[in-house]
Amino acid sequence: MSDDPLAHGTILPEPDLPNGGELLATGRVLARDWQVGTCAFLEHHGVASEAVFKRDAVTRGMIMRHAQIGFRDIEKTRRCYHEIWERCASAGARVDRYGMTLDWAMGYPLAMRDSGPRGTGMWLKGAEDFVAVTARAPVAPHFGDWMLGFPGALTNTQWALAAGSTAIGNLGQLFTFRLPGWDDDIACVAETVKALGLIAAQPVEVLVHANLDDGFAATFQDLACCLGAALIERHIVEDLIGAPMAHCYGHHFSEPVARLAFHLALSDGATAPGSMIYGNTTSYRGEPAQNWASLASYLLADIMGQRLAPTGHAINPVPITEGSRIPDIDEIVEAQLFADRLIGQAEGLAPLIDPEPARLEAARIVAGGRAFRDAVLGGLADRGYDTTDPFVLFLALRRIGAARLETAFGPGIPVAASPVRRELDAMAGRRLEVVDTATRAIIAGADLTALIATSDVHEHGKTLLETMCRELGVAVVDGGVSVDPDDLARRTAASGCDLVCISTYNGIALDYVESFLEEARARGVMVPVLVGGRLNQIPGNTNTSLPVDVGDALGRLGVAVCRDAADLVPALLDAASGRQP
Repeated sequence: MSDDPLAHGTILPEPDLPNGGELLATGRVLARDWQVGTCAFLEHHGVASEAVFKRDAVTRGMIMRHAQIGFRDIEKTRRCYHEIWERCASAGARVDRYGMTLDWAMGYPLAMRDSGPRGTGMWLKGAEDFVAVTARAPVAPHFGDWMLGFPGALTNTQWALAAGSTAIGNLGQLFTFRLPGWDDDIACVAETVKALGLIAAQPVEVLVHANLDDGFAATFQDLACCLGAALIERHIVEDLIGAPMAHCYGHHFSEPVARLAFHLALSDGATAPGSMIYGNTTSYRGEPAQNWASLASYLLADIMGQRLAPTGHAINPVPITEGSRIPDIDEIVEAQLFADRLIGQAEGLAPLIDPEPARLEAARIVAGGRAFRDAVLGGLADRGYDTTDPFVLFLALRRIGAARLETAFGPGIPVAASPVRRELDAMAGRRLEVVDTATRAIIAGADLTALIATSDVHEHGKTLLETMCRELGVAVVDGGVSVDPDDLARRTAASGCDLVCISTYNGIALDYVESFLEEARARGVMVPVLVGGRLNQIPGNTNTSLPVDVGDALGRLGVAVCRDAADLVPALLDAASGRQP
């Protein structure tokens, strides 16, 4: 047994793993029956694919616009597709592409979808449902979340292609996302490779989309490693598989210089247009009037980026309500009209902006990114991994994970520090600076241990709580990311912790906490439970698309409801004093 934690036999111990070449061949054969169909966008613009439209937009100096639609009701979704496009057009604005927010249930194999857990997204049950949503408005359909990276990847890709979608993702989720109750990562990767084979064999160009912020980029400490991850994905998809790669980023880039620099770095040597630049939704933390300033800040950086280095990425004006709930139609239109006016006004601001600091930062990121890509691929090859096999690379990268990859192959000292970590540290600092010395002493003197976990893949809340706990002298046990309730109960029982902190996001707060409490009671575990994050859920037995707040219902279960990370401090003080938080 090797002492190297990244040794081939340690990461891939299974004796009979699938062969990547055979999986690709399976997907390519399916292209005889499953090819890109038509949709309102392709017909309206007379193009073969969105990539063709993007290149034409770059030639004409046009900045594309993206809107993310997040309703559960298919009919409401179809109506809003047309209404948003029509209202923007009547105001002299445009929306060019829609992101379809699918439900995570669609990631499961087809036979499991009816019985599996539901989230807040749209559930399309067959190719005819895909066709129904892409036929309603002349806007490019982008199927991203819960497509590639899951056991349902091949089925979903077949249906999306039939509906005329020529941008399919989200490959970034292959590396970090996990379906509740599903632990077969081999099936996730195998079905994804088949789907990529099908995409590569299409007679027209179909972009393989990956949101870096849903992959390793959200965890890396160095933007150079973030770019390196994109270069590795591009190598696998374009060089080994033969499909065009299109990257997205933006959720976690609040600093304008870093945001523009990363765009310039990503555009270096790109062989396909980009998909979209996502909105910096982590900056939506204030009142509506304050959030409009955040929207303007990141949009202006993205607009200037497309002027300096046009890549075909669509800008994404995320409605300011996104920070608290799923935006409705009026709010989506409002944000699109805001972006349209800002594009026009940015022309007059361009001479006032000096892009040189961003260019210098981009050069460092590019050099560091290439070095990281080469170190990862070379390091895996030296350890006996077949780096010509996409299945092997995908599975190995997924199992190794971001932290170990950066530790083993990164530069050590960040080339360009990721703004995510700095932001989270600053958020922790703001909440702790008001905690008085006496409170700190009581908490630190109680020798508390907190187990901190997330119900889904969004781990920034978990990271924030871990930072605050350590600053207050509270020991931290890692409860896991996207951990199932029964597994969390087992970890709680084994840890001997004094309290459990659960960060949740995806509209499942009440169901998740009820399940965890039931599993914990069955194991005789009775410790205080704190729950924070997006405390909402779509009501049961309803087809409404908008979740409702469930904070009061959570409180009635006996857990401490935390509306803000600052609520952790009084809860810790209660625990230190022997009181129920």
